[in-house]
Amino acid sequence: MAIDSETCSTCGDCKAACPTGSIVSKKGIYSINAATCDECDGVPECVSACSADCIHPA
Repeated sequence: MAIDSETCSTCGDCKAACPTGSIVSKKGIYSINAATCDECDGVPECVSACSADCIHPA
């Protein structure tokens, strides 16, 4: 999964929804750690939580 920083509103809802803690914020830019993201076994919770629709498969 990847976050499009151009359309991300930096609300943090995705980070709160991530059960693996794979979403991090550095200097206001959110990203997903591919090494720990398991895409919630096919139903990514971050995608459901994202109101900006900026999270997509990498």
